[in-house]
Amino acid sequence: MTVIYEDNHIIAVNKTCSEIVQGDKTGDEPLSETVKRWIKEKYNKPGNVFLGVAHRLDRPVTGVVLFARTDKALSRLNEMFKNGEVEKTYWAIVKNQPPQPEGELVHYLVRNEKQNKSYAYEREKPGSKKAILDYRLIARSDNYFLLEIALKTGRHHQIRCQLAKIGCPIKGDLKYGSPRSNPDGGISLHARRVRFIHPVSKKEIEIIAPVPEEKLWQAFEKG
Repeated sequence: MTVIYEDNHIIAVNKTCSEIVQGDKTGDEPLSETVKRWIKEKYNKPGNVFLGVAHRLDRPVTGVVLFARTDKALSRLNEMFKNGEVEKTYWAIVKNQPPQPEGELVHYLVRNEKQNKSYAYEREKPGSKKAILDYRLIARSDNYFLLEIALKTGRHHQIRCQLAKIGCPIKGDLKYGSPRSNPDGGISLHARRVRFIHPVSKKEIEIIAPVPEEKLWQAFEKG
């Protein structure tokens, strides 16, 4: 676990693809518990440590995850995420070049709970939710393209689903059409940056998560 930002009210961690943010049926220890233990040990805190989960990333996704260290910060952060006041930027490595170097994607997503998968449609469907993101091509290698994505809505598997819909499934994302998995079992989607007004101090905070220690990611970050 790598802590990339910390103050009295907030702590941010750079999640790896093997970590889960909150407990699930696998029974693996969630990141929230690991962070609590880290705080307890670092500050020698007696009793229970408060930690609120402000937002989540899918298990195979890497990057910045924000937790709240106080009740006050949690309720304010929840409100900010709900109102779209937290600017979220992702990096995605895709095999195919997108139709345009940049653009806005608008789809209607229908979630299939049983398959744990979302389906994107051009027009509204019963039970669908509108999904919007902006993307731009920021780098390329011999075989892959790096897209920067600004998320406008927060839907289930939104980036994975919308990119697959335009013929650009994320590298390693078998569920959404990538032909091969990644060696680490993750997908090449990274929550690169969050920017927001601090819920307590009211200062602007920007947190950037270094990319995974993998050759292609490293080449893109340096390039």
